[in-house]
Amino acid sequence: MTEGLRAERQGGPRAEHQGGRAAGHLADTTGQREEGELLNIGAICSDRVCARGHADRVALIWEGFGDRKATYTFGDLKVFSNGFAQMLVDQGIAPGDRVCLFMDKIPSLYFAFLGVLKMGGVVQPLFSAFGDESLEVRLASAGTTAILTTRKHVKKVRKILDRLPDLTHVIVVEGDPSKLKDGEVFFDVESAPRVEEFDVYRSGPETPSVLHYTSGTTGQPKGAQHAHDSIWGQALTTSWVLDLKEDDIYWCTADPGWVTGTSYGIIGPWSLGVTQCVLDSGFTSARWYQFIADNHVTVWYSAPTAIRSLMRDGDELVAKYDLSSLRHLASVGEPLNAEAVVWSEKTYGLAFHDTFWQTETGSIMIANYPGMPIKPGSMGKPFPGIAAAVLDLKTYEPLTEPDSVGLIAFRPGWPSMFRAYLNEPAKYASRFVGAADGATPDELRTDTSLWYVSGDRSSVDADGYFWFVGRDDDVINTGGHLVGPFEIESALVEHEAVAEAAAVGKPDAVNMEVVKAFVTLKPGFEPSGDLELSIMNFIRKKLSPLAMPQEIEYKDKLPRTRSGKILRRYLRAIEWGEDVGDLSTLEDD
Repeated sequence: MTEGLRAERQGGPRAEHQGGRAAGHLADTTGQREEGELLNIGAICSDRVCARGHADRVALIWEGFGDRKATYTFGDLKVFSNGFAQMLVDQGIAPGDRVCLFMDKIPSLYFAFLGVLKMGGVVQPLFSAFGDESLEVRLASAGTTAILTTRKHVKKVRKILDRLPDLTHVIVVEGDPSKLKDGEVFFDVESAPRVEEFDVYRSGPETPSVLHYTSGTTGQPKGAQHAHDSIWGQALTTSWVLDLKEDDIYWCTADPGWVTGTSYGIIGPWSLGVTQCVLDSGFTSARWYQFIADNHVTVWYSAPTAIRSLMRDGDELVAKYDLSSLRHLASVGEPLNAEAVVWSEKTYGLAFHDTFWQTETGSIMIANYPGMPIKPGSMGKPFPGIAAAVLDLKTYEPLTEPDSVGLIAFRPGWPSMFRAYLNEPAKYASRFVGAADGATPDELRTDTSLWYVSGDRSSVDADGYFWFVGRDDDVINTGGHLVGPFEIESALVEHEAVAEAAAVGKPDAVNMEVVKAFVTLKPGFEPSGDLELSIMNFIRKKLSPLAMPQEIEYKDKLPRTRSGKILRRYLRAIEWGEDVGDLSTLEDD
């Protein structure tokens, strides 16, 4: 662990926050644990806040479709998370079991997240727009024991249940209990008996906590396993980078199916006892502005895709709403273009502060934090205590010349770092440069002579600011969500008309990238508009709307290497107008 973070966790000295905050703020809210106090994320984010006299403080302001609204205090958060924890224990769920949350951003998702952790389970949040195949792949990989879902999504679970022998508990958390199938359990925490006290599982720093799935270029999605010790990095960065104070009203627009929605949409703000808002009613610029105005949001953490959509809808719309409560803006998920920073400062009077991190890092690693000058288009500088560099693409040595492009890398040891790729130790080891053969995951994540390689490219200017260049692989970043081409290609070839397929990212003004598919057809099928729609809808239903190709190009044959591998890199380079690079391995016509 880096010295700066070690000092924080031991209650040591800390430099004054660059945004002007008193140095003692974090110690007052999350600082050193009292002797015997639990290191359990679920308890820290609810019980601990109540024990410090804030049970009546609002924890969650929620709005959903149909003008539904609800408000919950930290006292409610404690009781309802206890309710979920007790229900899971009563169902026979044991500490260490994986428990999937597969639902929209309803209040029960947030209560259940803490409840799973309180009883010692590993919480596995999944994006509710996933189709049944995407769901099945991730549940099978994790050996998930229980899934908590809703009447809207339980149909997907039913389709795949007989192929998931480990999934022995299906729990529906809202709806009509008379509509359940045999073996399904209904549980509505708000109408169930209140559980005022629960014997929280005594987790340690390395006890598994959250399991997030991340997509890659080859193979199936990987399960990035985090531990309860992650809360230190998440709390620190929430305090410093997002600048949260106890009287803030905070809005993180991310879905907890993705890591931002858990690290900074649940754990970060609630570890500090801060009120947060959740809007579960889709996106329109007018709806978002109204939500900020109605709830007096002060700190707003969102995605560049959404920001570009707001830009597209213009300044005149902004003038119709009172956004004067806003005091700090930050972005996450993909590079924030310079125009968006300049536009937000002109339009809102506040610049968006870009941040860089990923599922595997668990918390913000590089950021424009309050008090430092923003260079529009830059990711900012490493968070205090984080050792970051860009490495030469061939030698993996740190580059020293300003503006040289290399791989973004970090010295291991930060508390929010993922502990493993579930059941894939070789894949985990492959992310570390300089590792000895046979090194264990514990040795890898604590060896500060190594570099953890992020998979992204960047340069660093003479002032130490990082500038994002692009992915080092073929992962598609659409709307801030990473989509693995392999998963899309595997689904494409299941369509009755598709013989072979390749999926790449295509530039898009709003979403940064969208999926484009190249396909060859089986005999008897001809290209047509109807076939294109059929293929698109097939992927949307099977995987998710994010994975659905926005364009399909039919080919007589796909470019391959002499060994037979489809040369996806070549197709992507053409789409982006880039140099196609070395084609010596390209199969001859």
